Amino acid sequence: MKNLLFLLLLIYSFVANAQKFEYQGLFEGIGDNREYFSGKAMSQTILGSRGAFELGTSVDGHQIRAGLSQLYEFGSTIDFQQPKLILYYHYNDIKKDFYFGSFPRKGLIDFPLAMLTDTLLYYRPNIEGMLGEVRWGWGKQTAFVDWTSRQTDTKRETFMAGSSGEIRYKNLFIENYLLLYHHAGAAIDIPGDHIKDYLGYALQGGYRLNKQARVTGYIKTGILASVYRERSVTNGFILANSMLSEVYLKYKNYAVKSVFHIGNGHRFYFGDPFYKVKSYMRTDVVWYFINHKNIKGRFNLSFHLIEGNDLDQSQQLSIVYYIKD
Repeated sequence: MKNLLFLLLLIYSFVANAQKFEYQGLFEGIGDNREYFSGKAMSQTILGSRGAFELGTSVDGHQIRAGLSQLYEFGSTIDFQQPKLILYYHYNDIKKDFYFGSFPRKGLIDFPLAMLTDTLLYYRPNIEGMLGEVRWGWGKQTAFVDWTSRQTDTKRETFMAGSSGEIRYKNLFIENYLLLYHHAGAAIDIPGDHIKDYLGYALQGGYRLNKQARVTGYIKTGILASVYRERSVTNGFILANSMLSEVYLKYKNYAVKSVFHIGNGHRFYFGDPFYKVKSYMRTDVVWYFINHKNIKGRFNLSFHLIEGNDLDQSQQLSIVYYIKD
């Protein structure tokens, strides 16, 4: 901790004497209550708040940032969750972005929950690696590498890599998602412990309503596929395919979002466990109760229909307050 504070003070002294001093702060209130009785996912209540700050400087589109992010879960102690270091380089121009270091993932990648569940934003708020995005007038493509564990004698080496993008023509669009998670071993072999590989993709086409319409939103449908292998255990790769459809409609400060998956169950390491079943439908009723330039507030009432029999429900409350210069 002393070394971390020294590093932050050193960077602060550097940016304080730079040509352009910049800062960014974040408060995030988290309320997530999951009433799951089906046994397909873990029932839990997550209540807490996150604070984060960044200091830095920039010149000609080149930026350097340093800071900390801390999640405090109510009812725990302040050291229950360790602070996350923010330290990265960022280049930006009208056509591309490039990040290298440990940087916030929120707003940079947005995968289907089947592939990356929403609790990842609570407990792994940073990407530790690199990310690049290229934009055209008719679309964009983003790719990233996230190093999730460094190998030791007892800890596995793991990393995640992915790509997502969109091609659009007027109100029509095609989205693509590709995700790999490599679960390697520790430096000292553990008997019965094997390397695992998780790979999947999604391809969806859809129609987006005009932003000027009274009701905005989109509809899209396509295929979700996954491949899983546990070396020396599974007989090659286990393949799974399903249809994945989504509808989102918003009117003023209210919205309805419904996602439907039917087919084979999937294995994604960081995926929502509900997608391991063959048939799953989630419907969210959303109220955007704060819509300020720097403050966003949202409440979700979510219903989870599992294989046409079990009905679970959850509620999510989110308040995000940005401070930026």
